[in-house]
Formats: sequence, structure tokens, C-alpha cells
Amino acid sequence: MIDFRYHLVSIVAIFLALAVGIVMGTTLLQSPAIESARRTSDQMTKDNSSLRAEIDALRGREAGNDSFVTALTAQRVAGELTGQHVVLIEAPGSSTTYREAAQQVLTQAGALVTGRVALSEKFVDPKQSGVVDGLANTLKPADMTFPTAATAYQKAGAVLAAAVMTNDPAQASTANPATAAVLSGFEEGGFLSVEGDPNKRATLAVMFAPEKPFEGENAETQADALVSLVGGLDAGGKGSVLTASAPTAAVSGGVINALRDDGEVNKRVSTVDTPDMPAGRIVIVDALREQLSGRYGHYGIGTGASSFQPTAPTATPSPTQSGS
Repeated sequence: MIDFRYHLVSIVAIFLALAVGIVMGTTLLQSPAIESARRTSDQMTKDNSSLRAEIDALRGREAGNDSFVTALTAQRVAGELTGQHVVLIEAPGSSTTYREAAQQVLTQAGALVTGRVALSEKFVDPKQSGVVDGLANTLKPADMTFPTAATAYQKAGAVLAAAVMTNDPAQASTANPATAAVLSGFEEGGFLSVEGDPNKRATLAVMFAPEKPFEGENAETQADALVSLVGGLDAGGKGSVLTASAPTAAVSGGVINALRDDGEVNKRVSTVDTPDMPAGRIVIVDALREQLSGRYGHYGIGTGASSFQPTAPTATPSPTQSGS
């Protein structure tokens, strides 16, 4: 009969064999596995260093390019917008930094910035569309009629445009007596605030779109509200440009993207998705100049941009002179 001692010796032998097998297997596999891991780690470190150097080089090139463009901006845009009056429209969530930089370039181009209209979150809140519609109907000039199918924001765009825009250069920087209460009415309702004298009408408008795309079930409605507004401003003056940076505004839910997808407004209003670049701010000036000639375009690096900048205007050739 097999006693307990036999069972104990058998169990110890089994575990000893397992231990020896584990040790032998680990010893045999240890060197190749560690060496392979070491080679992989060394290659990843090398690749990472190479990528960092490439990124640093690209950042250096970009900084140098931006510095060069900034230094030449005043010379490049000089006189392009002389005699034009520009109103700035800030959507909720737009970049103050980009607006200030663009305003400086507009001034360098010879434009007079009449003022700023800053829209509030309340303006694009779908729950407030009924109030927006009521204000537009109440504050509109007596001789203004809306199309039957006009939305609240199309009406608001037309009414605000009558207050801050004109397509008659002779009326630029003069107030429209028929819209004296428009800005104050929307301001008292908490839909916007003003700085400067935007009621002294401008010939051109630049709207700064939100830097983050709208999200949620109301995203499309909110983006369309701003598209309708800038479309109304464009119709009331000699041209408009919508601008915001490509990584956020030219994607789904972004206002730049919404306008570029709009089959009607995108054939009138220009877009620029590079206000974060010194070169992009020059493009805003070029796009306004193009608007004055009755043309439009979508510029930048984001989805829907046709090119980085407008085509340079063709110089009128001088008469050929005969020589001796």
C-alpha cells in the first residue's frame, strides 16, 4: 500500500520539475527577448528624437515665416481698403486675439473700423429665436418687408444690416435714421453689445466665427443662425467676410463649414480660415478687396477652401509707347 510519504515525495518531485522547467525556459528565452526589446526601444528613441528635431525645425521655419510676413504686412496691404468703412462682428466664442490682430491689419490697409458688435450666447440660443423674431419685426424700418419664408435670423440679419451697413459710399459713417433703435433694442434684450460707433454705417463687414464647433442637437441651427446673419450683412453692404481658424471652424459643427455648405450664402460671402496666421490676416484684406469688385471666394487650408488666397488682381497694362 502506498503510504503518505510516497505521495509527499511525488508531489515535491512534480513541483521541482516544474520549477526547473520554468528556470530553464526563462534562461533560454531571456537573452533573445531582452535583446529584441532593447532594439525596439532604441529604435523608438531614435525615431522620437528625429521627429522632435523635425517638429522643432518646422516650428522654427513657421516662426521665421510669420515674423517675415508680419514685418512686411503694412507695406503689402497699404491702400487696399482706403476709403472703406468696416464693421466687426464677434460671434460668441470667437477669438479676441485674432480679432485684434485682424483689426490692426485692416487699419494698415486704410480702412476705417466704425465699431464692433459682439453677439451673446443668447443670440444663437434656439429657445430665443421667437424673441429674436419679435425684435426684428418690431425694430425694422417701416418700408422693410421680409420674404414669407424668412427665418428669425434672416430677419434679424436684414434689420441689423440696415443699422450697420450701407452699399452707398456717400452714406458711410452716417447713421440710418430709420434704424435708430435697432442696436439698443437688441442690446437691451441681452442679444449683443457694442463698442465704438457701429451705427455709423460701414460698407464692409468682417464676422469672427466661434473658435469651437457647435455641438449637440442644436448645433446646425446655431451655425445657421450666424450664417444667416452674415448673409444679411453682406446683402446690406458691399461685401462681407467670415473668418475663424480651420482646425475648429472648418469642421462639422463649425460656422465656416456651415457657410461653405450653404448653397446660397456661399456664393456671396467670402470665408478665410487662417486668421491665426499673419498671412491669413492679409488674406482677409484681399478677400474684402475682392468683395468690392463683386467677387467672392473661400480661402485657407480647411475643408472647402478653394485656395490659400485670392488671385492677385490683374494690373491694367499701360499703353505701349513707341521709342526712337
